[in-house]
Amino acid sequence: MQGTVPDKLLAPLGGRPVFAHSVAAFQKSGVADYYVIVYRDQPQLHELMCYAPTPAYYVKGGAERQDSVALALEALPPGIEYVFIHDCARPFVQSEQLVALLKIVRREQAVVLAHPVTDTIKEHRGDGKLKTLERSKLWAMETPQVFSAALIAKAYSKVVRKKARVTDDAAAVELLGEPVALLENFHANPKLTTPADLPLFEYLLSAQEAQA
Repeated sequence: MQGTVPDKLLAPLGGRPVFAHSVAAFQKSGVADYYVIVYRDQPQLHELMCYAPTPAYYVKGGAERQDSVALALEALPPGIEYVFIHDCARPFVQSEQLVALLKIVRREQAVVLAHPVTDTIKEHRGDGKLKTLERSKLWAMETPQVFSAALIAKAYSKVVRKKARVTDDAAAVELLGEPVALLENFHANPKLTTPADLPLFEYLLSAQEAQA
């Protein structure tokens, strides 16, 4: 079976939507006082509201991921110190990781959950030649990505002003020339992308529950 999951956030996983697993981790961790939930359309919004934490504010997403993040940042109330940006299609985030990320961001101002790359990665150049990248320096970015509210607001302001394209939030901070810390993730934290992923996700959930 190919193609993207019709609605990744609402796909059933262990008897509840994928979205609900991330919500549960955040609520258990106690790191968030306020939630901004980005939705795609009205049917999705109504479903998400059934599982959403409180207090929450709902924002309709933009054309690209970076547009959706910028809109969510605009919806934050005054006085927010730190911002967790999480793709809820990654339902295996751990509450302990969220607590650790909060401790690091208070010190570093920007931190991303990530894991070292284990594959050999090559850059394909325009002349058809390949360049092998040094694997020991390569990390795969995950979410949550966590920032001081002032820093990420400034970063996205520059993204909008420069009409830049970024594929994650750390890239926005990179445009400012600011450092981003990494928290190595030793747990599976894959992103649900296609229907073929769901059996693997069910297996990972069963394994996670067995270890709890």
